[in-house]
Amino acid sequence: MRTHISRTGALARTIALWVSAHLAAGQVANGQAVNIQARENASIQVVQEQATTSNAGLLRIAAVKYSGGGDWYQASTPLPNFLRYVRTNTLMQVDTRPDVVELSSDKVFGFPFLFLSGHGNIVLSDGEAQRLRRYLQNGGFLYVDDDYGLDEYIRREMKKIFPEKSFVELPFDHEIYHAHYPFPNGLPKIHEHDNAPPRGYGLFHEGRLIVFYTYETNISDGWESPEVHNDSPETRETAFRMGTNILTYAMMH
Repeated sequence: MRTHISRTGALARTIALWVSAHLAAGQVANGQAVNIQARENASIQVVQEQATTSNAGLLRIAAVKYSGGGDWYQASTPLPNFLRYVRTNTLMQVDTRPDVVELSSDKVFGFPFLFLSGHGNIVLSDGEAQRLRRYLQNGGFLYVDDDYGLDEYIRREMKKIFPEKSFVELPFDHEIYHAHYPFPNGLPKIHEHDNAPPRGYGLFHEGRLIVFYTYETNISDGWESPEVHNDSPETRETAFRMGTNILTYAMMH
């Protein structure tokens, strides 16, 4: 199966995310509600300008830069390899140059897919948590990959964002494991951490998967260049394929 997401579709999804999130925020100026149409037009213009400066209409992905001491930058190094794989092996028209975005900035709404990884602590401010909640509730998608040592911290921060929600483990027949390549046994094991099986968890909003969290597998390590971890070509191919499923699923829902 060759998944196709057009330039127009990618831009439209980003515009819809930006507009819906900003309208949902209920922004007020000078004590008066800002005209909805004016806000919508302004939001569309901003997103269109961003797209023009970065291969207009391409699907743009960003790594999340966070505070707390964890090595957020681990997420940015394998992404170009992964995006080149997607560009070569699917019909998704992705920008192969990933961005880095901070959750303190409204620039987050310019990316329909965010990636977060690392080994240690992550701390989100109240403002960052609120912005990420708004982003996810209005069409955005977050993929979190535990690079070993992230688990307790990401669970704590997700509770800050969604105190009413808890991670649920996805069954092997969930569409994310079959969106482009078949993974009938769920997540593949890419790297060994604690001699435990790989697990995929999700957070849902109104029936839509908004956060996918992979644990005890480290999918993104398999996206690194071969010399980094000395992974076999088969292991790297498996990691790329699972990542492709995640991105495909996120963009189709």
